[in-house]
Amino acid sequence: MLVDLEKDRIRNRHRLDIVRDLLSVALVKVRKTRIMYQGNLSYVQLERYLKVLLDGGLLKCDHDSCYVITKRGREFLRVYDRHVQRCSRVKEEVEGTVRERQLLEATFFNGKNGVVPIASHHV
Repeated sequence: MLVDLEKDRIRNRHRLDIVRDLLSVALVKVRKTRIMYQGNLSYVQLERYLKVLLDGGLLKCDHDSCYVITKRGREFLRVYDRHVQRCSRVKEEVEGTVRERQLLEATFFNGKNGVVPIASHHV
């Protein structure tokens, strides 16, 4: 079933982002329609995601056909938040090294004939 969810990747929104969005909506007791609209999903997509979330114990449905996040779902949100923060830090680090490399290249190489002479420093 998770393989089917990969088809739902929409531009920059990955299936994990969608799961996060749906669980966040269900932090309070909600009906299926609210989850669908706030999660920005079609009915077919919603049905597939709800099945995965219910089967995985991340979401539960009560006798009034309302959905609410479970303890396991809250743990998913905590872990996912840490993951997003870590990815952001790594991205910043990579962008910093790219800028440093560009600065080094601009400092020591020019576009015409290769190496720019380095000013000699006598010690």
